[in-house]
Amino acid sequence: MSIFEALILGIVQGITEFLPVSSSGHLVLFQRIFGITEPAMVFNIAVHVGTLVAVLAVLRRDIWNLLIRIAQPLTLYVIIGTIPLVLVALFFRDLIEKAFATGATLGFAFLVTSALLIASDRLYRRGGKKSNAFLDKLAPPTPPRMQSEMMWKDALFIGVLQAVAIIPGISRSGATISAALTRRLDRDFAARFSFLLSIPTILGGVVLYLNEFAATGAAPTGEGYIGLLPILVGSISACIVGFFSVRFTIKMVRERSLVGFAVYTGILGTLVLVDQFGANFFF
Repeated sequence: MSIFEALILGIVQGITEFLPVSSSGHLVLFQRIFGITEPAMVFNIAVHVGTLVAVLAVLRRDIWNLLIRIAQPLTLYVIIGTIPLVLVALFFRDLIEKAFATGATLGFAFLVTSALLIASDRLYRRGGKKSNAFLDKLAPPTPPRMQSEMMWKDALFIGVLQAVAIIPGISRSGATISAALTRRLDRDFAARFSFLLSIPTILGGVVLYLNEFAATGAAPTGEGYIGLLPILVGSISACIVGFFSVRFTIKMVRERSLVGFAVYTGILGTLVLVDQFGANFFF
């Protein structure tokens, strides 16, 4: 991997980690486009650490409030929202790694992201209007609920969709924000809770990889591996771009519809499927 490729991938990660378009899907896609054949797990972990630093910087007040008062409902909700992802990662790890390696699910997964964004937007816009028993149960026809009105089942629902988003191409932020909006949570809090959930998610990925490295003793750099300088460039660029991406996404979720992102992922998913089943330029 060249320095230029690392820079581009770091920027892509920084932008797409928080926008509802799937950072993992874009990393897999760009690695295919660039023809990168080296084992990319170390690089992927590094750029995720970069975006972790970014979200810690932007949400420093929210995180500080959690640290100085651990025994509060929000702490419990973050834990509940993380459990489904942990279970999926433990029991389906081989399938997940295969999906990342082959990119076979990428086109369909981008379309799933698009569907989630459109569905949540429509359900949220229903507001106080009643529709039918099923929709009313899924998205209670009430005014938006603030953080103080959140319940454990909201966190569980958000966590389940986050677990589904472990598949590359399904946006983690898109899935969790969509779930929160579907549950009629306030738009600003929906974005902030999504990004709070990203902290244990990224940390868990780092710890999992470090444990594997300690157990196997596999060299993360050297011949046949991505060099240290590209890893540093990718991580730093992801951090810088990610900082602005977090702030932009919170503002977007608070003020605007996410349908534009749904259109983007829908078009991208369609193009990927055309390549996978016909053109075969990158797959």
